[in-house]
Amino acid sequence: MTSSAQASGDRILVVDDEPDIIALVAYHLVKHGYRVSTASDGNEAVRAAKQEQPALVILDLMLPGKSGYDVLEELRGAPATRDTAVLMLTARKEEEDRIRGLALGADDYLTKPFSPRELLARIRTILRRRRAEVRQGRPDGVRAYRFDGWELNLNTRRLTSREGKSVALSNGEFSLLVVMLGAPNRILSRDQLLDLSRLHNDEVYSRSIDVQIMRLRRKIERDAAQPRYIKTERGAGYIFGVPVDTVY
Repeated sequence: MTSSAQASGDRILVVDDEPDIIALVAYHLVKHGYRVSTASDGNEAVRAAKQEQPALVILDLMLPGKSGYDVLEELRGAPATRDTAVLMLTARKEEEDRIRGLALGADDYLTKPFSPRELLARIRTILRRRRAEVRQGRPDGVRAYRFDGWELNLNTRRLTSREGKSVALSNGEFSLLVVMLGAPNRILSRDQLLDLSRLHNDEVYSRSIDVQIMRLRRKIERDAAQPRYIKTERGAGYIFGVPVDTVY
């Protein structure tokens, strides 16, 4: 693993098993003021991310040691890296790969070959959106939302179950749940959920909302097939169907 200490901006971890790609990406990142660390396999990527806690990880899918999907799952499941932004950068162009990466918690997905200018633009968008999400995480001074024995603490971004257990949420799941808890018993369309949760970008389709909803249901519903909290309004969108208390 190597790093550059010359830059003073956000730290970005570049993970790829192709030295030429690492060199190209690192060159443009350092040139634009970012601090750069690199890793060439999945295991090294996880260690570096947990140790350095970068603002963003640029992650290839096809890696030795662990696949990019495995790395992403491990990052999203670890408290130290749960909120780290992830941009998937890969040669795999199939829609299923995009959907899977986004469903696992990636913030964006860019395919090779790529334009360094587009990569930089996407990085800036992700980091700007992430900062906005932090601000969004405390709407109007709200400290927490409570529903049916559950609590979502907006300061710590922690979801606690009725049994007092902590339930890990990806960034997308957290943002989506914040929006739904802030508008209980109100039908929200897929486009509204995309816009309000700040999940929208050129690579995210409205279908990805369905994936995020499915993952949320698996985490909070007793029976995801017969949801009590997040209900589908056919042809209209989704509605959070139980009362929500706001804690200031």
